[in-house]
Amino acid sequence: MEFVKGHGTENDFVVLPDLDDALDLTVARVQALCDRQRGLGADGVLRVVRSGGSEGKWFMDYRNADGSIAEMCGNGLRVFARYLVDAGHQPQGSFVVGTRAGDRTVTTHPDGSVTNDMGPARVTGTSIAAVDGTGIGGFAVDVGNPHLACVTEVPVEDFDLTVPPGFDPVMFPHGVNVELINVIGADALRMRVYERGVGETRSCGTGTVASVASWLAGQGRTTGSATVDVLGGQVSVTIEPTTSTLTGPAVLVARGELDKSWWDALA
Repeated sequence: MEFVKGHGTENDFVVLPDLDDALDLTVARVQALCDRQRGLGADGVLRVVRSGGSEGKWFMDYRNADGSIAEMCGNGLRVFARYLVDAGHQPQGSFVVGTRAGDRTVTTHPDGSVTNDMGPARVTGTSIAAVDGTGIGGFAVDVGNPHLACVTEVPVEDFDLTVPPGFDPVMFPHGVNVELINVIGADALRMRVYERGVGETRSCGTGTVASVASWLAGQGRTTGSATVDVLGGQVSVTIEPTTSTLTGPAVLVARGELDKSWWDALA
């Protein structure tokens, strides 16, 4: 069973090619794969399957590290696209990938970076995240998955994200990704993120889009661009009237085979 390990701004993934749609990707198997002591270690799993109805040939079956199913992952989508080109399944350039949040156009570049069409970033209201016992206001943003993106003057490095932030379960019945954001310059942000089902990660692609959308909403704007610094690097985000784009690196670091007896024991 082949695997590939990759990351997008150090948000890391195990890629499982499954072109025949034969793998039984149970919660226990996802959790073991993502465990950094008893598995390969990752923030999530990207299963590569053929599309069953989208415009494109491929579907990104994304699972969080706790085994839960997620609608969308911006960094994962870049790694997924990079894998398809590296494996010879797609030529360099633009193509469509199906996700649970809908079809997404990706464009791979010769330098290894990838641009994702992330779909619309919809600001749906305001809410409060409880971090370190303090309430921090922010905007609820739907990027195919739910976010609570909070611009704050408190340096983001000062927050303790070893504990899950509190949030309004009525507004976010399925949980939420929480972003803490500093404005560090003209059209430049810094972000930390607590991802539902994972914990703090080095980056979150949809979270960077939500962060820019929240920053713009706080200024009464609905369109604009910014760079976003995350723990694992930097990406560029543009919010447009009907969609958004995310550009950043996608790195494949290793490939190998999973031991079948180990896999079977996790069923």
